[in-house]
This record gives sequence, C-alpha cells and structure tokens, in this order.
Amino acid sequence: MPELTKKERMKIPRQAMPEQNPEIRRNNFKEVNLGFTEELAKMEAERCLQCPKPLCVDGCPVGVQIKDFIKLVSQGDFLGAAAKIKEDNVLPAVCGRVCPQEEQCEVKCVTGVKGEPVAIGRLERFVADFERNNVGIRTASVAPPTGKKIAIVGSGPAGLSCAGDLVQRGHQVTVFEALHEIGGVLIYGIPEFRLPKEIVKAEVEAMKNLGVEFRTNNVIGFSDTVDELMKEGYDAVFIGVGAGLPYFMGIPGENYNGVYSANEFLTRVNLMKAYKFPEYDTPVFECKGKNVAVFGGGNTAMDAVRTAKRLGAANAYIVYRRSEVEMPARIEEVHHAKEEGIEFLMLTNPLAFVGDDQGWLRGVQLQKMELGEPDASGRRRPVPVQGSEHIKDIDMAVIAIGNGSNPMIQKTTPDITHNKRGNIVVDESTMKTSKKGVFAGGDIVTGGATVILAMGAGRKAAQAIDNFLKDPAQW
Repeated sequence: MPELTKKERMKIPRQAMPEQNPEIRRNNFKEVNLGFTEELAKMEAERCLQCPKPLCVDGCPVGVQIKDFIKLVSQGDFLGAAAKIKEDNVLPAVCGRVCPQEEQCEVKCVTGVKGEPVAIGRLERFVADFERNNVGIRTASVAPPTGKKIAIVGSGPAGLSCAGDLVQRGHQVTVFEALHEIGGVLIYGIPEFRLPKEIVKAEVEAMKNLGVEFRTNNVIGFSDTVDELMKEGYDAVFIGVGAGLPYFMGIPGENYNGVYSANEFLTRVNLMKAYKFPEYDTPVFECKGKNVAVFGGGNTAMDAVRTAKRLGAANAYIVYRRSEVEMPARIEEVHHAKEEGIEFLMLTNPLAFVGDDQGWLRGVQLQKMELGEPDASGRRRPVPVQGSEHIKDIDMAVIAIGNGSNPMIQKTTPDITHNKRGNIVVDESTMKTSKKGVFAGGDIVTGGATVILAMGAGRKAAQAIDNFLKDPAQW
C-alpha cells in the first residue's frame, strides 16, 4: 500500500473508541472504554503526520517517542510499538487509560491545529493491551548488578516509574508499600470501570520479573523511618508517598454519619472490593435507592459520583461552586458521567450539612453562586447570590476537594525540608531533598496532580539517583 500524503492523512477523521452503552454500564463496574480494534488503531495511526520535530513529545512528561511508536502501529508492528513505548514508560496500559493526553501530548499535536489531534493515548492503550493479551508483558534487558541498593517508599506511579528505571540500570530495588496491595492511587483511588485492577497487577508482575522487590504493609515513618532504611544499608531512598490526607470543607455537620472523604469512599470500594458485593461484604454506606452528593469538580469527584451511581444511588449529584467551564475534571469523564445520569449542580456552594437526632446525614444547605473576577488560579471567583439558600435532601455526602500530604515522614525525618503545605521541597532538576541520598517526587512534592506527572518525576529522580550512586561525593 503506497504511503499516504500529508493531505490524505489530514482528511482521515479521528477514530471513535468503542464503549459500553451508558444504560448498561451505569449498573456494572466493567471498563467503560473498550479499546481500539487492530483496524481502528492502524487507521488512527495513519493520521500522524510524522513531524520532523514532534512537538507531542515535548508534552509527554516521560518523553515517549510518540511518532516512532505510532509509525510502527501504522505498519501493523504492534509488538514493536509496545517495545518502543516501554523504553520510556513502564506503565503504558495504565497511562493509556488515565492520563490527560488532551492537556499534554495531544494538545501539541500538529494534526490538531486544523482538526482533531491524533488519539495518542488510545493508541498507547491499544499497543499495551495487544502485547499483554497476545504474548504477555515482555520485560526489558537489565544491566549487570551494581551492588547498590535503593529503597522506594510508596508504590504509586512515581515509585513504580523510579523503580522500573533503576532496576534496569542494575541496581537492587525494594519498594515499600503501606497497604496490602501494590499500586498506590492506581489501586485504591481509580475505579475499576476506568482502570481495571488486573491491568495494574499485570504491570506490577512485569516489574517483579525485572527484579523489583515489593514489601507490603510497611508504613515508612512508622514501622521504619527513612534514617533506619539508610542504616540498614540502602544507598539511596526515593520518597513517593503521594498526597493521601483528605481535605474537608470546614462547614458545620461534616461529622454526621454518611459523610465521607473521597479517599475513604473510593478506598473501601476499590481496595476492599465493595463493588463485588455480596461476594465481598465490605462496610460501605448503602447507596441503593439513596440520594448521594459529591462535592468537587475534579477527576476524583467524577470517580466517586459514578461509583455511587453503580452502587445503586437513586440520584447522584455533583455539587460544584463554579461553572462547568472551570471544572478541572477531564472532558471525557464529565461526558461519561452525564451519559450515566449524573446530575450536575453548578454554581452551587454547600453551607452546612443537616442531620437528625441520631447523628445521621439528612440534607445539605446550599447557596447559589455567580462568577466574579478571576482569582489567583486564573478562574473566575464564585460570589454568593444573596437570598438563594435552600436545603437539598441527601443521604450521603462525599467530599472530593483535594488532598494534602501525610505528615508522618515529616515528623520522623525533620531534616527533610517541607514547605508550609507539608510537601517535600526538592531541587526540580534532580528531585533531591535537603537530606543527602534522599530524593522525592510525585504528589508528595507537587500536591495532587496526574499519574503521568508523577511518573515523570520518578524518571527524573531515577536518573539523578543513578548519577548520585556513581559519585556520591559530588552531591
């Protein structure tokens, strides 16, 4: 088949990804997006203009050679494409599902200047799934042993990315995880219908095959401190514990029964498998037939409200004090939520929760808002509309307005500098902390961000740790 001209490529429309019918999927926890077929993947790959200087790579925090892997997809070499991606990304099946490509690589795609950008994330997902389903996840080659030991604290995306790069360099890598499952937010924070747990477990198993050792139920800062790890013979430590301390709104009534943080709600459903009830009889609020309100406008809020709907909520609301334009959630997630029957209460602010004399939540006092001048974030500041207060009956509330840093490591390792928000301060070029031999990255440094940004920080730290181990005196 002769190669298409640029003009011919530009005429190919962006290929739609098959997905579950909304009326069906709102009642199950199976994956919403079903992935490209081989034919759709090759057609989408043909849309890539193969730019001499691919700007899309600049938008990728881990530096995947995007045009190269897409070229291989267009040629039908899907396994070659998988190998190309994994030169820079140890979790392609994960990133292809949950990363906001529309704000990163795809926003820089030249094809998108006059049309829609190439579906880079969907192609990444297809390639990773093709490899796993047909030959299993293949592992990269590993350098000869260096004799150096690194401790990775936290098994989320930052820790896994750092561990993957370091083990391939021949270092002995041990990952310490506080919970009983590996994956951090990938396991406990993202619902099954967006990221199946088996996908994460398969990627982790591949890292075990590379030689990474995982130790669960180890709360560093409690069971061991960072100082104790270094005394045990670890030559360097990477801290990637995320930002798992939930924020609350500080309004009256947040202590009523039926008020959850998004962290607790999603962890109970995801990690403790409440979505498999009654096979797993995990304690979680009975949503069936109830009115559930989720407060917030990010991806976590979308995850929580769509989870509540799948658990049988009669009505599931998103309550957000700004307009939909200001919502930080991915457009695709908002679209899917609306298809599934989620009701959006925009420009609405909670003032207080209302309960009964038994301590159970029964409603929320709300106030309408209007947008004023932009605030420090660049978004227009919501201003109360006087006289608009009203009560809405709800049985359950989920607070999804962000997370802070758990202070455990800060308290037990005071010579690691933290800022006023509790985030670890690092040198942005190397991710090194104020303590020699200790590096950090991901949400513990930036506050709540994306999976791929955390992975990018993990990769940057891995490079710096490798350099540090070669010549510690220079650090």
